[in-house]
Amino acid sequence: MKKPLGAVVTALVLAGAGAAPAVAAPVKDTAAPALQAVNFAGTVSLSNCSGSVIRFPNSADTDPALVMTNGHCLETGFPSPGEVITGQSSSRSFGLLNSSGSRIGTLRANQVVYSTMTDTDVTIYRLTTTYSAIRSSYGISPLTVQDTHPTAGTAITVVSGYWKRTYACNIDGFVYRLKEGDWTWKDSVRYTSACQTIGGTSGSPVIDNATGKVVAVNNTGNEDGERCTENNPCEVDASGNVTVRQGINYAEETYQIPACFTTGNKLNLSASGCTLPKP
Repeated sequence: MKKPLGAVVTALVLAGAGAAPAVAAPVKDTAAPALQAVNFAGTVSLSNCSGSVIRFPNSADTDPALVMTNGHCLETGFPSPGEVITGQSSSRSFGLLNSSGSRIGTLRANQVVYSTMTDTDVTIYRLTTTYSAIRSSYGISPLTVQDTHPTAGTAITVVSGYWKRTYACNIDGFVYRLKEGDWTWKDSVRYTSACQTIGGTSGSPVIDNATGKVVAVNNTGNEDGERCTENNPCEVDASGNVTVRQGINYAEETYQIPACFTTGNKLNLSASGCTLPKP
């Protein structure tokens, strides 16, 4: 995993990176001229990770707002393999960022709606406020989660609210199984080498530059060239062949999540088309 950061380990992570990383090169606008470059609006900083305020295609402005990050960013610790957490009480706070990356407000959760590190690596929080209230108070709209499978070759930007940095690259392809320590994720996104994400970028939204929609959530990378160990995930194909790609980073797809949420942004794991792991 792209390790969650805390006060105790921040210095170690920076030391491992060599120094506080420089700001990534500006995103090249490969879309139509009318589209704006990807920015930080709607992203959030957590105490140890990154995240974003998200909505689904059928969410209403009056619905309770949601924040998405990684399962391994959960404040109560990593979910165990096979564990799915729903409806857990939470009072976690998030720093809301504007387009330039400035913190303009604090949002608070009242529930962990869903969290797992099985098949995917995601936590979704429910906030104490609505999308319309956030827009009224801060002028910030949520990011929309795309409900169709992403496409190889797509130009993307990983937007880290923790570091207030962006990473621009492309989707290199998809991994049948991505194994890291005791955890296994399905159909993961592999980045091209330009996205050199680091600890603290965990939970960052992966945004399609052309549409502005979220297509994945950033979660890990092979740091040391080790095989299938923590912080060194390996790729496993359908025949069981293992490939190690040192320095390559990954994300987990999010297109399957909208089908599991119904009216009022309520989780329904029994809904038609919902394939997320169940408790």
